[in-house]
Amino acid sequence: MKLVSWNVNGLRACVRKGFLDYFNEIDADIFCVQETKLQQGQIELDLDGYHQYWNYAERKGYSGTAVFTKEKPISVSYGLGEEESQPEGRIITMEFEDFYLINVYTPNSQRDLARLDVRLEWEDALYEHILAHDEIKPVVLCGDLNVAHHEIDIRNYKTNYGNSGFTEEERGKMTRFLEVGFIDTLRYFHPDKEGIYTWWSYMKTVRERNIGWRIDYFIVSERLKDSLIDSQAHTTVLGSDHCPIVLDIQL
Repeated sequence: MKLVSWNVNGLRACVRKGFLDYFNEIDADIFCVQETKLQQGQIELDLDGYHQYWNYAERKGYSGTAVFTKEKPISVSYGLGEEESQPEGRIITMEFEDFYLINVYTPNSQRDLARLDVRLEWEDALYEHILAHDEIKPVVLCGDLNVAHHEIDIRNYKTNYGNSGFTEEERGKMTRFLEVGFIDTLRYFHPDKEGIYTWWSYMKTVRERNIGWRIDYFIVSERLKDSLIDSQAHTTVLGSDHCPIVLDIQL
């Protein structure tokens, strides 16, 4: 089974930049996107053979997630815990026969850390949400988690200590999560490989020089370890300031 996750930073713009070419070429079983930045009715995607599920943000041109899947899920929910929806459209949870898929766009704590408290509250709620589902079936979590976990995951780590996405608090939440029985799949296959990033600033030549951050992840329940085949970042694929990430797994 092939799963793809991509923060498209505006799906309509990404479509104009070749999204559908990549989508058709990769032929994923499940394709998750974040930061769709649109409302219902603002785009019509002809994705033959795929069921489409959308979680729109209430605010226009902001946030939003979607999942395109060949297999129809048993159930779909939008929100965390007992909440049936969230105004920023940041999460879709799907139940399949053998696992749960959770597609996430984690809030950014902002340059001045003005939303750090909101971010940490989200982290705790997401943590409980994932653990509750993991008690029932293994979980595949994917998306833009807006944190570079270790120094190896960010090019200029020394000058970014304490900045949004590389604070001790945010990194600590990721550590806590991985320590209770989950695997960062890319680091499972490439534990020491440097220069693997998934986001680059739009500033001139930054991406060409690979001055990036790895903030997009496929994370799975540890009991799926023997089912893992490969985990990659398709860093040469353009169309967004993020690149797609791909998980091959036997499910």
